[in-house]
Amino acid sequence: MTTTRRQSAPGSSGYLDVYPDRKISFFKNPFILGLTAVAGIGGLLFGYDTGVISGALLYIKDDFEAVRQSNFLQETIVSMAIAGAIVGAATGGWINDVYGRKKATLIADVIFILGAIGMAAAADPTVLILGRLLVGLGVGVASVTAPVYIAEASPSEIRGSLVSTNVLMITGGQFLSYLVNLAFTRVRGTWRWMLGVSAVPAVVQFFLMLSLPESPRWLVMKNRKNEAVDVLSKIYDIDRLEDEVDFLTALSEQERQRRKNIKFGDVFRSKEVRLAFLVGAGLQAFQQFIGINTVMYYSPTIVQMAGFRSNELALLLSLLVAAMNAAGTILGIYLIDHAGRKKLALCSLGGVFGSLIILSVSFLNQSSKEHYGWLAVLGLVLYIGFFAPGMGPVPWTMNSEIYPEEYRGICGGMSATVCWVSNLIVSQSFLSVADGIGTGSTFLVLAAITVLAFVFVVLHVPETKGLTFDEVGLIWKERAWGKNADSQMLLAQGTQNQS
Repeated sequence: MTTTRRQSAPGSSGYLDVYPDRKISFFKNPFILGLTAVAGIGGLLFGYDTGVISGALLYIKDDFEAVRQSNFLQETIVSMAIAGAIVGAATGGWINDVYGRKKATLIADVIFILGAIGMAAAADPTVLILGRLLVGLGVGVASVTAPVYIAEASPSEIRGSLVSTNVLMITGGQFLSYLVNLAFTRVRGTWRWMLGVSAVPAVVQFFLMLSLPESPRWLVMKNRKNEAVDVLSKIYDIDRLEDEVDFLTALSEQERQRRKNIKFGDVFRSKEVRLAFLVGAGLQAFQQFIGINTVMYYSPTIVQMAGFRSNELALLLSLLVAAMNAAGTILGIYLIDHAGRKKLALCSLGGVFGSLIILSVSFLNQSSKEHYGWLAVLGLVLYIGFFAPGMGPVPWTMNSEIYPEEYRGICGGMSATVCWVSNLIVSQSFLSVADGIGTGSTFLVLAAITVLAFVFVVLHVPETKGLTFDEVGLIWKERAWGKNADSQMLLAQGTQNQS
């Protein structure tokens, strides 16, 4: 039964071998590209907020003496958005399941716009921090919604590339933020413009989303099959459309029956879902703990630590880091559906380890020779060059595809929450830890964590390249129950019912 399902599932390798003319290439369908681009504006907001605060902080310190005198206050301004994102991500899964991916995106946009206006108008650090909290709430909901929305509308053969496009939007947002930072360096109210401009893409996404449909999988789960067929007809030609509708309807009927009794604790009671969640959450945690947002949030500050004191020069060098991030992500979009998720993550982690060693050496020796400052900049650029194609898109892509439909919202939200909590820990502690043990030693700690991440990927992360959602689910069933997964599951369910 398992083999038949794998061969017959639309979009599976077996199906496309039989019907090669039904395969969809990345640029073949303008509708799915447009949907991905609009949904990806949520990623743009995520990236812009991540990048803009690093430059704005240099000027916020000039306006508010209390901020200039306190590392804790600087870290709080940066990390309050992350605290909001934790709450947004934690509730985002529920919002997605109840109201749908489209309404969740609209809600995120409204919250983000209010936060951006609040930051731009802030008269003191307290109001600024509250604005950061609101922006974080919007980003948190968007970080759960965009990957799932894109994945559920994507043909399986290009799902990895399309979800990675959302990560490209994140890196594009970071690059845009540095351009905006440079553009406003000599404008009155510098940091207010930097933070306030972020409302513009949120407004654009809000109005564009009004013309886009809901996720076809969510529509089927809500017994709105006719609407789902209308959406699918814009993605697939007539020959494949019937197969996709029949397969999705049958699969969603099974999932709808299971979903009726699902509770939060079921994520950990179901062996296969627990295994999937541990992989998804582990990838998100390691993505943060190997130091990516240390680099993105504090890259101008790191450049200044390396001996370049000018604010404008620090921002210009950080722009180079952001450009490398965007270029690396474009490479990742191609590689993720060709090289595969696991191999890409491992190569990425190997390069990140070497880059962190370079950063550590440069800071441990910065007082002895001037050229070590440039070595630190090289380390930053190499770090991003290796991180962006692999550990940038892989965690988000895998979290959009490894959970069963009935658990996708709740697990996606929980995993994104792990991401943001990890992000908060890193961003809230980096400057203080660097002050305590030295910046060079801090990068050595991140290098050691990178080794742990490499081992985790080798031992626990499966390859999901080109697999349908159904085929990915079979991986977890086989890992949980062995090759005779169906009979083992029936036996376990019978035991639970008797107890």
